[in-house]
Amino acid sequence: MSDKINGLKKVQDLVVRFQQQLPTYKQSSYNETQTRRDFIDPFFKALGWDIDNEQGSAESYREVIHEDKIKVGKATKAPDYSFKLGGGERLFFVEAKKPSVTIKDDIQPAYQVRRYGWSAKLSLSIITDFEELAIYDCTKKPNPSDKTSVARIKYLTFDQYEQEWDFLWNTFSKDGVLKGNFDRFITSNASKKGTATVDKEFLISLDNWRTLLAETISKENKQIEEEELNFVVQQTLDRIIFLRICEDRSIEAYGSLQDAVKTGDYYKNILKEFKQADDKYNSGLFDFKKDTISRQLTITNKTLKTIINQLYYPESPYEFSVLSVEILGSAYEQFLGKTITINSKGKAVIELKPEVRKAGGVYYTPQYIVDYIVTNTIGTLTKGKTPKEVEEIKIVDPACGSGSFLLGAFQYLLNWHQDYYLQNPNKKNTLTQDGNLTTTEKKRILLANIYGVDIDTNAVEVTKLSLLLKCMEGETQASIAQQMSMFKERVLPTLDGNIKSGNSLIDTDYYDNQLDFGEERKIKPFNWEKAFPSIFKKGGFNVVIGNPPYVEFKQLELVFKKYLEIKYQSARGKYDLYIPFIEKSIQLLKKDGLTSFILPSMFTKRDYGKEIRSFITNNVSIDTLVYFGDFQVFDGVTVFPFVYIFKKGKLENTNIILFPTQKGLTHNTVAESINKDKADDISLKYKLDERSFTEHSWVIADVKISGLKNKIQNLPSTSTLKELTRFIFQGVASGKDEVFYINQEVINENKLEKSLCFPILKGRDINKYRMDWGGIYCVYPYDISTNKVILEKNLRSLYPNLYKYLKDRINLLKGRDYFDKSNKLWYELWCERALDKFSQRKIVNAEIADNNRFYLDDENYLGNTKIFSTVLIKEWEDKYFYVLGILNSKVLQFYHKQISVPKAGGFFEYKTQFLNLYPIKVVDFSKRNEKQSYDQIVKYVEQLLQLNKDLQSATLESKKEQIKSKIDYNEDKINALVYELYELTAEEIKLVEA
Repeated sequence: MSDKINGLKKVQDLVVRFQQQLPTYKQSSYNETQTRRDFIDPFFKALGWDIDNEQGSAESYREVIHEDKIKVGKATKAPDYSFKLGGGERLFFVEAKKPSVTIKDDIQPAYQVRRYGWSAKLSLSIITDFEELAIYDCTKKPNPSDKTSVARIKYLTFDQYEQEWDFLWNTFSKDGVLKGNFDRFITSNASKKGTATVDKEFLISLDNWRTLLAETISKENKQIEEEELNFVVQQTLDRIIFLRICEDRSIEAYGSLQDAVKTGDYYKNILKEFKQADDKYNSGLFDFKKDTISRQLTITNKTLKTIINQLYYPESPYEFSVLSVEILGSAYEQFLGKTITINSKGKAVIELKPEVRKAGGVYYTPQYIVDYIVTNTIGTLTKGKTPKEVEEIKIVDPACGSGSFLLGAFQYLLNWHQDYYLQNPNKKNTLTQDGNLTTTEKKRILLANIYGVDIDTNAVEVTKLSLLLKCMEGETQASIAQQMSMFKERVLPTLDGNIKSGNSLIDTDYYDNQLDFGEERKIKPFNWEKAFPSIFKKGGFNVVIGNPPYVEFKQLELVFKKYLEIKYQSARGKYDLYIPFIEKSIQLLKKDGLTSFILPSMFTKRDYGKEIRSFITNNVSIDTLVYFGDFQVFDGVTVFPFVYIFKKGKLENTNIILFPTQKGLTHNTVAESINKDKADDISLKYKLDERSFTEHSWVIADVKISGLKNKIQNLPSTSTLKELTRFIFQGVASGKDEVFYINQEVINENKLEKSLCFPILKGRDINKYRMDWGGIYCVYPYDISTNKVILEKNLRSLYPNLYKYLKDRINLLKGRDYFDKSNKLWYELWCERALDKFSQRKIVNAEIADNNRFYLDDENYLGNTKIFSTVLIKEWEDKYFYVLGILNSKVLQFYHKQISVPKAGGFFEYKTQFLNLYPIKVVDFSKRNEKQSYDQIVKYVEQLLQLNKDLQSATLESKKEQIKSKIDYNEDKINALVYELYELTAEEIKLVEA
């Protein structure tokens, strides 16, 4: 009998027995425990779950965790059941109720189970007393006043279990979860309308509490400085949240903070709580020897009561017993992107930090990326080792932020040690009776292995807070009291020696510049060897992981740039800040160490990445590269990141994981695919040798594709496009498009002098063999013969209407940052180009396109910054049609996608640095077959240019279809000829076509 049929039979028997006992069941004396034992436990056993842990798994590896419940008024401190697989993350909660509760209509239990699920960031959870069963979508923020129907996905009564068995088994059985049915049900049923994830909501709460504290402290404590204000607000919040979490986890007495805001001076009462916490935890978080400011503060009762009340049921939607440290970290990461400033009126203002504002915000690394990096670095180094050997593995994040990577590393090590001790149970004082690590052992691991640095002092404090909370997971008041009694020590370690504040890239030799203290304080020089002397005596760190800041070159301070360019080989050209972080991470590694970052992939192909590519290939081996195609790993921002793993040692091959451009990818599908050993329908997986990685470019493709790319590139009878051109240039940059780019209507309305208005092409105007000009002109206040700017007095006298047009918009034109730092006149273009460059035959293309789209411009159009123009050398002036045919061919399109930078939606960059590399077949006219191919390509290109013009003027649909058919025919002919010229085999043609 199959498990499903066997399970149905058990449920049928349960339903019959329940029907018989219904009168007894309805009596108020029949309590929740009996309901669980008699009906709910057997119900989920029928669904295949090991409810009673008959397999004998350790506590953290049980499929079903029975939570200890603590009643506090109407609130219950933990859900009854947590379901999970193989020690992994929770899948769903089940909250059991006694028979007298009406699940369909009672608001409080529905709010309760939604609060659990939402706080744990689960997609759904269940509430049942067996008589009734309700499934709730937990992605929606719960509200105490919500009706029971809000977010309820399905409601069943016991007499429907048999007819709904297919649904119940397929979705909630252990077998259904393993087959992915549970995930599919979530995807299809959990509505995202009105979704407010717990981390985003907690960020809003943090911001509100910070604002309240900042306003109160700055108002009541006039002497406080900005830096001090930021510190004490952060410390106060961290301390309150730490204790509040301890309460919900039964480590502290529930309601202690609430009691502190009932009578007297609330802040003094809370300070007493902080002092007691210092005596117990010794974490540094409550160290008032280090923090001499907090004790001197005045904070109003009203502010504290507001904050504390918003942390408790029912006002608080957060259930801290199930709110993971990782979720807190996600909120804190955003929180750290803001700072408190005091304005001219002395009022505290919360605003984005300048560097965060310029970068467009803070983007938290998804947990599956953290887990992948941790597993494939730390996991690699711990294989086959003992705890004594693992103690020597030193792990650092040089830009740790809120600590997400260090948390992931710490959790991995906790799991590893627990597994080891369960399999080798001779070590004393490492495991508790229920198979969990003792706090003493967790402290030892934390201090021995985990290190971090960040320029932001507040980030360092949040990282410490997160790690300490992780260290406290699973503890209770009783276990802490026992530990303090047995080992005569306070509960938590001080992390000041492990997590430090400073600038990971700037050493203390920065002081040689003798800058003033204000500059030094902002830059925060940091000497790694002095900060971690014991580690560098042994050669450095074993693992360097993280997600360094993505700060563009133009956003870096000048003095900072100068230092980086002296100290780092990679700091060349218009580099991003993450580039020297790559170099630094390699410098920090000891022999055979591993480093892994997630960061933008642009440096693998762009010009500014040449030096870092060279540094990488000369100093480390490339172990693994994970490319995500156009899938957006970071929600809310368009970035094209990849994950690398480098080893400071020799490797034969590089592992490649590539997610080709495709629709329908989700974080779940990517996370599942990335961890598989072999390729699947979503990702390609293969190996490349080190010859694929040079200082010129990294070609990430399987052997056949990279081999074909190399064949095309190295064909003996080719020249690069760069060798055949006078120049490839980008179009003009106006700096204020709404002023300089105008249409005919504006020209007519203002009677502008046409001699200074030139037709200009935009990227969207260009297609293959076709140009669809959008009717836009560029106001060009320059002398046509000299290309020098026309002086203002001459512009006013010779072109009065155009001058008036510009003068009327002077406020817009003077608002351009660049002009404030240059000697340009207020009405000039941001970056003009010599007109004679445009006034000649040229091949034009759009900067961003999904395939090769080149057009031959014989009408002297200007181009904007999204247009690149190619002008051939004198010896090739008669070969424009031939070159155009080659550029638009499938062979060059294939080649381009191997060397260029991908963009969203399957688009690629078509910039000078990539165009320069195009291998152009040089025809040997003495060879009859090559001469014939050349002539035919020229003929078909001429026809295509005319056909595309005919298509634009055609009005009848039948005529258009006829022209399109001819266009396809000619393009196919050109492609066939180019395949022959580039000597492609039938198999290679299939690769290009695919």
